[in-house]
Amino acid sequence: MNNNKFVRTVSVSALSVLMLAACNNANPKMDEQPAKEQPASTAGMKIAFIEVDSLMSQYNFCKDFTLVLQKKSNNARNTLNQKGQQLQAAVNNFQQKLNNNGFSSREQAETAQAAIQRQQENLQELQNRLGSELDAETAKYNVALRDSLQNFLKEYNKSKKYDLILSKAGDNILLADKRYDITKDVINGLNKRYKPLKKDETKEEKK
Repeated sequence: MNNNKFVRTVSVSALSVLMLAACNNANPKMDEQPAKEQPASTAGMKIAFIEVDSLMSQYNFCKDFTLVLQKKSNNARNTLNQKGQQLQAAVNNFQQKLNNNGFSSREQAETAQAAIQRQQENLQELQNRLGSELDAETAKYNVALRDSLQNFLKEYNKSKKYDLILSKAGDNILLADKRYDITKDVINGLNKRYKPLKKDETKEEKK
């Protein structure tokens, strides 16, 4: 199990390109400070971008649920390690008895070998199940993150009226003027709307 696999997965899969049509609805009252007016492009479009890495590291939703997913991943890995050690001990014990003629009959040795085979198959099934569960949790997190961001941007854009909002991850945008960067505004707005996990939950995740 790779502890960091899902961390990078969510940042790319949940935050690809976000395209928003200009909204003509009434201007809602938002708590966050308004972004500076962005200059229009030569084609008359109003464009902005969001830094994905900053969003992932500063949005409290991401920080809380990264802890949750890391804890689940750690628990799965620890469980598999424990079962793997038990399997290895059984294999070593079988080999030792086999070398020392510890089995009273061939049938007894075959029964012990079959038990180890079942133990190995059970471990593989457990690994697959835990992996699927972690993938499902990560997928749910991705959906929740995407929905949270898109719902916020729909309200945010009623007053900003951007024609296009892009996600900037790594070098997918090679060059961008900081005047078009609305990351700070978006993070502040998202954090003000976010209802954090209960204290006992976050405390448990940090153990």
